[in-house]
Amino acid sequence: MADAAPRSRGHLNPGAAGVRFDRFELGTGLSQLVRHVWLVTWSLPDGAVVPQRVLSYPAVNIVFEPSGVALYGPDSRVDTRVLRGAAWAVGVLFRPAAGVLLSRTAPRDLVRMAPEGEPVDGAPFAAVRAQLAESDRVRLIGTLRSWLAPAADEIDARGLLLNRACSIAENDEALVRVDELAASVDVSVRTLERLVRSRLGVSPKWLIECRRMQNAATRLYSERDVDLSALAAELGYVDYAHLSHRYASILHETPDQTRRAGERARTAGSH
Repeated sequence: MADAAPRSRGHLNPGAAGVRFDRFELGTGLSQLVRHVWLVTWSLPDGAVVPQRVLSYPAVNIVFEPSGVALYGPDSRVDTRVLRGAAWAVGVLFRPAAGVLLSRTAPRDLVRMAPEGEPVDGAPFAAVRAQLAESDRVRLIGTLRSWLAPAADEIDARGLLLNRACSIAENDEALVRVDELAASVDVSVRTLERLVRSRLGVSPKWLIECRRMQNAATRLYSERDVDLSALAAELGYVDYAHLSHRYASILHETPDQTRRAGERARTAGSH
């Protein structure tokens, strides 16, 4: 099983002291169902709090925590979780096609489930918790594969189309319009709109905007001297004012605030 850490732009402020992130894949045969597994562990001094900001991919996550397990749908808003003390969380980031196979609940309603809510049917919570306690990744991967493999065989043609559309929206940096996305998968805009909304609860436009916002946040946080006007043009916005407006409405801070937060994090890490 691979130990490679797949890249992810969803985590917007990595590198906090006392917080460790890891990502790994589940191996062959599940690529159309599962993107990767993510694991976060933290051990913070008494009284310390670390906010973690995530702009999720347009897909479903299942999250295991010490208190239980829950399923979360795509959310077009930035999510902030505050970490305290010492604990862990492990999640499976699914491909877009997986949503209808994991829950009959509408995608928009899944984002309202809390970790202490009702456990997801069939999720191997006890085994996952024991394997994390023992730091046994091999058994953890085996448990998750055994649980999820049957669902991988149920992905239909519409699910594969959805996976393809989302992959193109995420990876084609030149694509900035919904009609271009529809053409890339050889369907009409209306067909794409109905598919994405019914199975993900977001719009095709959001598939594109999610990539742009993740790219903007990653660049602003990690690079010292980002030219804001040049970044706006690179991401396909008319000017910096348009980028700044959309950025603030989704991430609840200005691009310059993200840039300063990254600088503070680098300064703190150097001491």
